[in-house]
Amino acid sequence: MIGMAILQPLVALMAWMMVMWLWMYATRIPAMSRAKIDPDAMTRDPEASLDRVLPPQVQWKAHNYNHLHEAPTVFYAVGLVLAIIGQGDGMNALLAWIYVGLRVIHSLVQATANKVMVRFVLFALSSLVLIALIVHAAMAVFGLS
Repeated sequence: MIGMAILQPLVALMAWMMVMWLWMYATRIPAMSRAKIDPDAMTRDPEASLDRVLPPQVQWKAHNYNHLHEAPTVFYAVGLVLAIIGQGDGMNALLAWIYVGLRVIHSLVQATANKVMVRFVLFALSSLVLIALIVHAAMAVFGLS
């Protein structure tokens, strides 16, 4: 099927998000248990925050999981647009794989060392790739290519 290669990196990033979900709960649940946190009590306290009671290294995974629900949602949308209009092969598929690679590396940095400047550079690079995909989609959809 023409233009569908871009669906592979889309699914790959979805799968990566589930890896981060698993990693988040594999570290968070034991940490909450060790800290004797009552989740129901936390919902009744407007000042309560897991960031205040769990070790930062545990929360880094949760923060990254949340980040995978932000800019990547635009990636999914533009990838689907490119696939639907038959423009998801070649350079666009390559850009999509680059985006996924950058986001995976960003996740690994945030979930382990959490070096903010390294994360920023990775985020900025992935954003530039995302912008390129959006420009390609806009050019095709508006007949400018």
